Amino acid sequence: MSTDSPTTNSWTDRLPTTVNNTVHRLAIASLVSQIGIIVTGGAVRLTKSGLGCSQWPNCVPGSMTPVPEMGIHGLIEFGNRLLTFVLIIIAVAFLASIWKMRAEHKTVFSLSIALLAGIPAQAVIGGITVLTDLNPWVVSLHFIVSAAMVLAATLMVNRTGALRRGETSLGKPAGDTQRFLAWTILLTSALAIVLGTVVTGTGPHAGDASAPRHMFDPYIVARIHVAPVYLLVAATLIALFLAMRSTADMKLRTPLLLLAGVVILQGVIGYVQHFNGLPVLLVLLHMLGASMLAAAAINVWDRATAKFPF
Repeated sequence: MSTDSPTTNSWTDRLPTTVNNTVHRLAIASLVSQIGIIVTGGAVRLTKSGLGCSQWPNCVPGSMTPVPEMGIHGLIEFGNRLLTFVLIIIAVAFLASIWKMRAEHKTVFSLSIALLAGIPAQAVIGGITVLTDLNPWVVSLHFIVSAAMVLAATLMVNRTGALRRGETSLGKPAGDTQRFLAWTILLTSALAIVLGTVVTGTGPHAGDASAPRHMFDPYIVARIHVAPVYLLVAATLIALFLAMRSTADMKLRTPLLLLAGVVILQGVIGYVQHFNGLPVLLVLLHMLGASMLAAAAINVWDRATAKFPF
């Protein structure tokens, strides 16, 4: 009679052991959802629903959900809060999908941990935003952290995409000039996004009629915001020109073309909205463009500088 104990199957036995299409698609879902939460958060502010839920973590005193008295604004704000759970589900699913490869692909695993940890951090910052009556500095921090999470998600997409193809890196780093331009692109994009939040905090779309605003001169802060954009445009054009001339930098051509398209689109939307009284739809599109700029800039930087296995 056999004394061997029956084999016990663990739930981890069903997890992937290689980066396959499912893992890569979860990374893409993370990126899309991170951009989506930025856009929906912008919709909350632009519809004056920033205080649709006047409390945190409750929506209103004594209730986690909105009450009829809060009207449509309560539903919009509460809907945006519910999207946080979608982000959590995607982040947990990706973490689980990479779990058995965490020792082998440490960078991807670290990025998944960072994204998952960033979600509750964002929830806390969102709560502080509500409790400070939409203080523009806190609102800016909320957006900046979201943009940072877009950066992390983009890196995750790049790496899982390469690993799915059987590659362990993004290839040989670009030359010194292209690496310098890639760093310039990343830093000027980040500076433009940060300064853009100050412009927003000075503008009319506060999220609520009673919300505080920056007392800066709108004309001056808008001009300061544009300054790094000029450097970004110059660095992008030079990098694209060099990539088109050199076969050694072929891998940068598509990322730079995507970046150039985003920069042009953002510039057009920015100028049109500025000279037409900041219409809500254009402001929302500009926020979407800022998210896409963050992703496009880190993509160029990553492909120009990445050299270590991940």
